[in-house]
This record gives sequence, structure tokens and C-alpha cells, in this order.
Amino acid sequence: MIFANRTEAGRRLAARLKKYVNRNDVIVLGIPRGGVPVAFEVAAALNLPLDILVLRKLGVPGHEELAFGAIASGGIQVLDADIVEGLGISDLMIKLVTRAEAEELNRRERLYRGGRPPLDVYGRTVIVVDDGIATGSSLRAALRALREMKPAAVTIATPVAPQATCNHLRSEVEELVCLEMPEPFYGVGQFYGDFSAVSDDEVNELLERAWQRGSEPEYHDVNPARRGAHR
Repeated sequence: MIFANRTEAGRRLAARLKKYVNRNDVIVLGIPRGGVPVAFEVAAALNLPLDILVLRKLGVPGHEELAFGAIASGGIQVLDADIVEGLGISDLMIKLVTRAEAEELNRRERLYRGGRPPLDVYGRTVIVVDDGIATGSSLRAALRALREMKPAAVTIATPVAPQATCNHLRSEVEELVCLEMPEPFYGVGQFYGDFSAVSDDEVNELLERAWQRGSEPEYHDVNPARRGAHR
């Protein structure tokens, strides 16, 4: 065990991200569900707005832990051509997997965001926070989807991940911050004393608390050209 729980992990992670404190061009994105409690602590400590990156990986049928792509809010889909071609994944299978994951993505988007504006990171520095990274396959696909939203820069921030995974991810972002890179690494949960499942209700409660304290994203400050799109 390295972290007592996600709250402690988030506070320790925030201490490594102090250069971002109070910046009006930075936004913290938690990956639901487990990444949101960590991201909440980071945003609170740095006085930054908190939002969520709702995404779903597209898992290879029969080997769902391996992502052949990802979908994200706004109808963004990214496919890993090497995996699709190498494993011979058909167009029909891509459509079937995408349809199923899109239903869950839309459910979560409606549940977490409610009537608030859709995610907009145009021109911002984005800190993507998860509670840990194992292989990083789904996150790599998600990063490609996030790039379609035209952020100024992307930082990955996570409490724990294997060294090899961090090495692979560094080439895809402007910055990667990982507190611990222990070996052997069998799963994120082994490094937490409390790694209880995070419910939808908990995600909503944390988002509501963040937005009530005044950290709701002010998209128009960064991208005035889109002001009308969110009003």
C-alpha cells in the first residue's frame, strides 16, 4: 500500500502540480469514476475548475482490456489502425462495440453533466487525472480523442503507474506527473488501502461541490469566439 485512499492520493498529487495554482487557462479533468475523487482534490488545492472527461474505450472482443480505440463526448471517435488491422477487426464489429459503448457514454454524460454545457477545452491547458494507470492503452486512445478538442497542452497526472507505461505515455503529452512507479505492478488497487468502487452518486456529489465553490468551468474566458455556443 502506498496511498490510504483516493483523497490522500489527490492531495499528494496536487503538491506536485503547484505551478498550475490559480491559473485561469488551466482546467482539471477527472476520468469517471475513480479519477474524479483524485481530480477533486487536485482542483480544490490548486483553485482550478473541475470538469470530467467522459470517455469509453473500445475493447477488442474477447480481450476487452485491450483498446482498439476510444470514444469521447461530442461524437469523437479514435481508432488504433495498427490494432484494428493487425487483429482483423471488422467494420461491423467496430460499429457494434461503438454503439454499445456510446450508450453508456451518453448515459454518464447526461447523469454527470445534467444541463451544464458540454466539455470545451479549446485553448486551455488540460490536466487529465485518473486514480492510476495500468497498461495505458485506453488512455492513449482517449488522449487522441482529447486532441480533437484542440487544447493548448495536455498534462497527465496520476498517483501510480508502471515505469514502462509512463515512458510510453510521455511522448503523447506535454507533461506527465506520476508520484509512484512501483514494481511489480499487477493492478492499481494493490497500491491503495481503500480502493472501493466509486458510485455515480459520489461522482455527482463531488462535481456539485466543486461547481458550488465557484470552480465551474468558465469556457468563455479562454475562448470568447465560442461564447454563444454555451449560453
